[in-house]
Amino acid sequence: MSFYATYLFPYLMDWGMGGPKFQEQRQQALGPLHGDVLEIGFGTGLNLPHYPAAVTGMITLEPVRLLPEKVSQRIVAAPISVKLVQGSAEHLPFHDRRFDCVVSTWTLCTIPDAMAALREVRRVLKPGGQYVFLEHGRSNAPAVARWQDRLNPLQRRIGVGCNMNRAIDRLIAEAGLTLDRLERFQMPGIPRLVGEMYRGIASTH
Repeated sequence: MSFYATYLFPYLMDWGMGGPKFQEQRQQALGPLHGDVLEIGFGTGLNLPHYPAAVTGMITLEPVRLLPEKVSQRIVAAPISVKLVQGSAEHLPFHDRRFDCVVSTWTLCTIPDAMAALREVRRVLKPGGQYVFLEHGRSNAPAVARWQDRLNPLQRRIGVGCNMNRAIDRLIAEAGLTLDRLERFQMPGIPRLVGEMYRGIASTH
């Protein structure tokens, strides 16, 4: 990986995604979580302060270690037990029907094979388990979507693999999960090309 991707980008991501607007969205999205939870795309641990008391334990998964000192501090400060696992979301190292909930926030945009990851999410969820998500993706406005397609190659370079034009709801449904709740909205203060949000819950039934 380049110097930018390995050292500079994680700091920029942590600073940008740690702002008040993003924290407010995390608080709203993570409320339904409960029981034994897997978080894919842990990043730098910005979700940790927002996990509800109904979560009894969690495993976090990330393909590379980002800002290890800062992440360790956040794990120590977390109100719940956290186990950090290094691995790929396309090949989750867990047994079938292992978790009550799986969560991702601003993660599906970057996973190389998002469909494979979502099928793995379905596999490791218990019957009736919930996939809780907060993602950005393809606009439902055709003109905006066309610009997302045009600019996506540049976005992938700047965002270290981040795609702005993935239809998150379609990917979830095609992976065999049932969309129980979906909210589409434009995140305030964020350019529309990267601020088209998908927030919701999908299940295994």
